[in-house]
Amino acid sequence: MNRADEKKALFEFLLYFVAVLGVTFLIIHFVGQRTVVSGSSMEPTLYDGDNLIVDKISYRFNEPERFDIIVFPYEDGTYYIKRIIGMPGETVRIDEEGSIFINGERLSESYGKEVIDNPGCAGHEIILGEDEYFVLGDNRNNSMDSRDERVGLLHREELIGKALIRIYPFDKMGMLDDRQGT
Repeated sequence: MNRADEKKALFEFLLYFVAVLGVTFLIIHFVGQRTVVSGSSMEPTLYDGDNLIVDKISYRFNEPERFDIIVFPYEDGTYYIKRIIGMPGETVRIDEEGSIFINGERLSESYGKEVIDNPGCAGHEIILGEDEYFVLGDNRNNSMDSRDERVGLLHREELIGKALIRIYPFDKMGMLDDRQGT
C-alpha cells in the first residue's frame, strides 16, 4: 500500500468514526435514553435497578397522556420517574380516604400500591394550568411527587420522555404497559 492509499484509508476510517459518533449523539439526545430506576417509588410497576429505555421523541409529536410513565429532571442531575395523573386544565384533589379526584370525579385506577396516607398539597383542590401535569409514584406512601412542593406540578417542557421498554432484568424485559390495571 502506498502513502496516498494509507492517507485515504485513514481519512475514511476517521470519517466513519465521526459519523458513528454523530449518529450516536443524535440518538441519545433526541430519540432515546437509558435510565436506571433508583428507589422504590414506582413499585410494584418498576423496581430499584430496573433499566429502561425512555422515548424522547414521541412527545415532540404527541401530547402526554394520563397514566404515562414519564421521566423528568429533579435536581443535581437526578431524574425522577413517575406516572401522569392530572392533565393540563384539570383539577386534582386527594380526599382523606386517599381517593384521587379529577374534576370532582373519582379516578378509576389501580396503579397505587396502597391507599394514600398523606395527600400533601393535593388535600386541597389543585387547578392545573394549560401546560401543567400532576404526577404520582405508584408506591404512593413512599414517593416524592407532585404532592410535595419540592417536586410540585410539572410543565410540559420538563418532560424528558416516556418510559417505554424495560431492558433489564432480562426476565422482565419488554414494553411497559402504562394502561394495565385500569
